[in-house]
Amino acid sequence: QNSLSFCSSRDYSAPVSFVSAGLRKAAAEELSDEDSDDEEKPVKQEEIPKEFVPKKLKTGGNFKPSQKGFVGGSKSFVDFGSWERHTKGIGQKLLQKMGYVPGRGLGKNAQGIINPIEAKQRKGKGAVGAYGSERTPQSLQDFPVVDSEEETEEEFQKELSQWRKDPNGGKKKPKYSYKTVEELKAKGRISKQLAAPQKELSQVKVIDMTGREQKVYYSYSQISHKHNIPDDSPQQPLGKDSKPQGFALPELEHNLQLLIDITEQEIIQSDRQLQYERDMVVNLSHEIQKMAEVLSHEEKAISNLSKVLDMVEECERRMQPGCENPLTLDECAKIFETLQDKYYEEYRMSDRVDLAVAIVYPLMKEYFKNWDPLKDCTYGTEIIAKWKSLLENDQLLSHSGQDLSTDAFHRLMWEIWMPYVRNIVARWQPRNCGSMVDFLDSWVSVVPVWILDNILDQLIFPKLQKEVESWNPLTDTVPIHSWIHPWLPLMQARLEPLYSPIRNKLANALQKWHPSDSSAKLILQPWKDVFTPGSWEAFMVKNIVPKLGMCLNELIINPHQQHMDAFYWVIDWEGMISVSSLVGLLEKHFFPKWLQVLCSWLSNSPNYEEITKWYLGWKSMFSDQVLAHPSIKDKFNEALDIMNRAVSSSVGGYMQPGARENIAYLTHTERRKDFQYEAMQERREAENMAQRGIGAAAGSVPMNFKDLIQTKAEEHNIVFMPVIGKRHEGKQLYTFGRIVIYIDRGVVFVQGEKTWVPTSLQSLIDMAK
Repeated sequence: QNSLSFCSSRDYSAPVSFVSAGLRKAAAEELSDEDSDDEEKPVKQEEIPKEFVPKKLKTGGNFKPSQKGFVGGSKSFVDFGSWERHTKGIGQKLLQKMGYVPGRGLGKNAQGIINPIEAKQRKGKGAVGAYGSERTPQSLQDFPVVDSEEETEEEFQKELSQWRKDPNGGKKKPKYSYKTVEELKAKGRISKQLAAPQKELSQVKVIDMTGREQKVYYSYSQISHKHNIPDDSPQQPLGKDSKPQGFALPELEHNLQLLIDITEQEIIQSDRQLQYERDMVVNLSHEIQKMAEVLSHEEKAISNLSKVLDMVEECERRMQPGCENPLTLDECAKIFETLQDKYYEEYRMSDRVDLAVAIVYPLMKEYFKNWDPLKDCTYGTEIIAKWKSLLENDQLLSHSGQDLSTDAFHRLMWEIWMPYVRNIVARWQPRNCGSMVDFLDSWVSVVPVWILDNILDQLIFPKLQKEVESWNPLTDTVPIHSWIHPWLPLMQARLEPLYSPIRNKLANALQKWHPSDSSAKLILQPWKDVFTPGSWEAFMVKNIVPKLGMCLNELIINPHQQHMDAFYWVIDWEGMISVSSLVGLLEKHFFPKWLQVLCSWLSNSPNYEEITKWYLGWKSMFSDQVLAHPSIKDKFNEALDIMNRAVSSSVGGYMQPGARENIAYLTHTERRKDFQYEAMQERREAENMAQRGIGAAAGSVPMNFKDLIQTKAEEHNIVFMPVIGKRHEGKQLYTFGRIVIYIDRGVVFVQGEKTWVPTSLQSLIDMAK
């Protein structure tokens, strides 16, 4: 039938457009099918037609793009979608708009199927594929099977046959496995390695209730080795088709299996025992080698100790009184050197303290019997240095709490050498310090540190302290520094307690001193570097500076007849007292009188050339360090200002020819020298900073005076910049804060009311602030 029929009898073999879940049968057919199902039997594999066996399909259809139909051919599907005549036919119209051609498949290349999917009725109610292949002739035409996949069919048949009984019904032949002795040994080693971590579980009690009777095992390994006893498994009743075994002896099989297992265990145990014995042989051979080495070492040590004992006994024999060849200290040192070089271990292990006490101490006493340390200070240093390397322990010893029983050399020095030192120090006069200082200097490298400290603290210092207490600076002709200062390299800070009484006695001696006496400077000068800077300055301010002030007060300044002795007495102390103290003296006691004399001289029609020479002469009396002080500069600048005012104020009276120019030139020259000196000092400071690399500014050291000014301006947050288009005598003008300056050959000139005035860099910073 080519068209769909709506009659009561339907043709279910005809294709349908959609299948949801099978076909609905009539009630009578369903009853007949249910009756037939009870009588159905499983279909055997031989009854399934070959064409219905599942095969692997090719996907995609066997066609070419140019074909209008499939290869297998198909009837023209004229009545496709004929049911749309009852509707508006919107589906067919949409397909045609999209390029669909009736009678061809869908897709870009018309690769879709032409006929709708057909349904195939199963025989019963089994699962998919239970009754063979469900492919229709149409699907076989559209998707033919792959010819080269016969192997897949064979595999399927093989898997299917595994679910069924063997058609032959015969028994499989038993397969026997044979093990060699080497395999059993290897199995035993592996099981031993695996069981090693499980030693903790080897003693666990296990109750086995899997059989008919309760069994108790004492390790898990016994469970793995338990055998199937024939009585444990219940006998299966014989079925209809089963045949009784012709030869069944389960007890014999069990016993044979036990014998085999026991034999395997014996073989494995024997192999393990053999391996253990071999390892024991190797260990014993190593032990024999070690014992042989120890034995040879012990024999060598015994021979060395016997030789050492012979040498010691020889020394003791030669020390006996009345011996023909008595032992000397040098020969004894050579014997000890031999012991140390040839028998080092024995020498280090031996009790050197007892050995030295028995042999060396009597020889050392005899050696130093007639020794006078002050006359021959280097006597015995070489031989004692040699004994130090022989007897002293390697470990470092503390300075206090020495255990003399542990070190032979320290005990030797303390008991033999130290008594001679005590005797000589008791008879020593502290003012004759040269011989004692030389003696200790020559023994510093030999004597232990704690013994040297004991000598200095307990013997030397009390003698010096007692001598300082009895010293009188007014009556003693020997200055105290001549017998105190030589001890500085040895005693250093130990002499600090002596300085305070020395200063007190010197201060008492200076109460009636006058600056005209130069002996005080000779006595005090050696102590300047010994006293601390603070204590020295305090001593000077208290005892020397007031005397110098009184001397300057007595100084009379007379340009016509000047006596300079008092001034020289004060200036001689410049290196002893600080610059600030000296400047304070000059400001208070000298410059007021000096400026007063200058003013009175200028008011009486002076000779300005003489005034200039007088000014320069007094200025030459001061050192550069004093002249560089700001207070001294101010005083001399004040004198120049007084002279300039005197020259400029005498307009109507008589004026010496050229006086004004001479004074102006003097003023300019002197100030220029001062500022050049300051600039040079500042440059020197900058260079020193560059060399030392001090601070973060060390990387940018000023290369010239302008850079130095710029660096100082940055440090003090002052604006320093050139004035554009303005110059003075060809020099660029700059603004330093609110001040206008220019730089000429390392000198800063500041714009004043009428002229440009040279100034120092520090003064410039102060004015800008």
